[in-house]
Amino acid sequence: MVCALGAAVCFGTATVLQAIATRAAADTGGGGEAALLLRAVRQWRYVAGLGLDGLGFLLQIAALRSLPIYVVGAALAASLAVTAVTASRLLRVRLSSLEWSAVGVVCAGLAMLGLASGTEGHEDGSAALKWAMLGAALAVLLLGAVGGRLPERVRALLLGLGAGFGFGVVEVAVRLIDSLAPSVLFTNPAAYALLIGGGAAFLLLTSALQRGSVTTATAGMVIGETIGPAAVGVVWLGDRTREGLAWLAVLGFAVAVAGALTLARFGEAPVEQGPVEELPATKA
Repeated sequence: MVCALGAAVCFGTATVLQAIATRAAADTGGGGEAALLLRAVRQWRYVAGLGLDGLGFLLQIAALRSLPIYVVGAALAASLAVTAVTASRLLRVRLSSLEWSAVGVVCAGLAMLGLASGTEGHEDGSAALKWAMLGAALAVLLLGAVGGRLPERVRALLLGLGAGFGFGVVEVAVRLIDSLAPSVLFTNPAAYALLIGGGAAFLLLTSALQRGSVTTATAGMVIGETIGPAAVGVVWLGDRTREGLAWLAVLGFAVAVAGALTLARFGEAPVEQGPVEELPATKA
C-alpha cells in the first residue's frame, strides 16, 4: 500500500510542478507548443516533475506486483486529491468546501481499502487474457487515431474513457509479465500491450484535454482506469479481500473513486482566471 500511495503522491505533485514550469515558460516568450515545451524543460521544476513521474511509475509497478489491482487503481485515482492539495499551497488555488470534503472522502476510501484488501492474486493469467490485453491496447490506439473526428458533444468523455482503458491495460499487463528474460519477454503479448496501451492512453488523454472539457475527460479516465482493471483482477487473476471484508473493500473502492470524480477538474495545468484559479488529468 505504501508503494501505491507513493505513486499517487509522485503523480499528483508532478502535475503541479509541471504546471508551474509551463506557466513560467508561457510568461517568458511566445511561439507554439514546441517552443513552450523547450522553454519548460529548461526549468528545474519541469525536470523534477518528469523525475517524479518516472519514480511514480516504478512505485506503481511495485504496488501492482504485491497488491490487488483494485487497490492500486483507486490509489492512483487519488493522485487528483494530491494535486488539489498541492495546488492549494503552491498555486494558491482556492478549494471549495465540497472539494476539501472530497479530499477527506478519498482518504477515507483508501483507508477502508487498506483494511479490507488481501494480497494480490496468484493466478498468472491465461494466454487468452494476454492476447485480449493486446487487442484492447490496439483498440485504444485505434480510438486515438479517429478521436479527432468524434462529435464534439461526446469527444471528451469517450477519449477520456479510452485513456482510462489504456492505463488500465498497463495495470493488468504488469501482472501478466512474469519474466523479464528477453526470450520470454519478447514473446509475451502482455509486454506489447503495456507499451501500446500506455502510449495510446497518453495520446488520447492529450487529445481529450485539448479538444473538450477537462472535467469530463478526467472523469472518464478515472472510471476507465479503475472499474475494468479491478474486475479483471478479481475475475481472472484471483484478487481477493480479507475474509469477511469484501463489503468494506467494495465500499472503500466506491468511496475513493467517487471522491476522485468530485476532484476531476484538477486534471491539468492551471489557467489563471482572475482571483479564483481553476486547475483544469493527472497521469495515472
